Amino acid sequence: MRFPKLATRLAWLTGFLGVVLGAGAAASCNSDSPTPTTSTDTPEAPAAATHLVGSKLIGEYSVQTLAGRVAQVPLVGALAKYPIKVYRLTYTTQNTDGQTVTASGALLVPTAPVALPLLSYQHGTLRPADEDHAPSYYSPSSEVYSAVSVLASTGYIVAAPDYIGYGASKNLPHPYEHAASLASASLDMLRAAREFCAQQKIQRNDKNFLVGYSEGGFATMALHKLIEEKNSQEFTVTASAPGAGAYHKSAFARYILSSNQRLNFLSTYVWVLSTYDRVYKLNRPFDYYYKAPYAAQLKADQFSAVPGLPSQLFTTAFRDAVLSGNDAPLAATLTDNDIYDWKPAAPVALFHGTADDYVPFFNSEDAYKAMRARGATQVELRPIEGANHFSAAAAYTLAAYAFIAQY
Repeated sequence: MRFPKLATRLAWLTGFLGVVLGAGAAASCNSDSPTPTTSTDTPEAPAAATHLVGSKLIGEYSVQTLAGRVAQVPLVGALAKYPIKVYRLTYTTQNTDGQTVTASGALLVPTAPVALPLLSYQHGTLRPADEDHAPSYYSPSSEVYSAVSVLASTGYIVAAPDYIGYGASKNLPHPYEHAASLASASLDMLRAAREFCAQQKIQRNDKNFLVGYSEGGFATMALHKLIEEKNSQEFTVTASAPGAGAYHKSAFARYILSSNQRLNFLSTYVWVLSTYDRVYKLNRPFDYYYKAPYAAQLKADQFSAVPGLPSQLFTTAFRDAVLSGNDAPLAATLTDNDIYDWKPAAPVALFHGTADDYVPFFNSEDAYKAMRARGATQVELRPIEGANHFSAAAAYTLAAYAFIAQY
């Protein structure tokens, strides 16, 4: 995600500075070798390391260094408040087949004299060729390197899972847009972060925030749902801000397969279909889904180029099966990944570009309506007017940070 140009965001950022920096804590330090974290709070008792496997310090970064990474918008750099230490954590989680695997992620820890909240940051889509963009590499091309590091510096301990299929688990296929495993890998990263903080006597308060955009928005929603429905004794979500996620998978599939217009992202949708076929053991032949010559082509390389018109790529039988709902096993894979219709207790702000041609706006709109219908009173729909999937990302980044800063 990238920050917007200063000229279009100056007034908004000024207010945002007041919200975040007005929280009041110690002055910033500009050294690349910060002093150890201290706190007057009672230290947590070290917990048994049931998920954390190991940790490695990647580096320590001063406020000046962090601000320099967003130098194109100097006012955003002014948000940086504390130096941070960045660690690579490895931890155990379950793969889609139930097997225990070692996963990884980045943990960004501000050097602050106060107990800080924990924030789980779920990254967006990474193709296998972009392996080095995963958070635990902490490369300049990673989402966590610039904007998210500045967020951490404002006073959040940020846990950023790589997900299964990247980092320590890069030899496994990534379960793209699979709600259950995205949520569990993110939750287990939070558990590993909690264990690491206890071991290192890093002070946390009782607040937990969830943020992510695109696939990260979908993962954020899935994580929020998993925590509140099954793990509320471990973590309490303070607020979440999912952005532009494909929450209504079954409706999204019908949208794609009924479209008569060229869609620019069909290869990504193929990845979702391939994931569901594998994870749910449908084991359909490629020519069930795809017309020739694309069936053979995708069997050889699922990321190969495909036509933009769904009618040119997908077989008539497959399209009819989805649109009519008469393929029950396939329909079940889609509804299993519908995460729009539930009742969150914590505040939720759903951000989405109204002109999103990759993940249509109706995904957030449907979630908002369904949640409100179930009696959720702290759910907001935050349209980003006229923005597509990519142009909305910058506005989302800033607005999501402002939303969680309220709490």
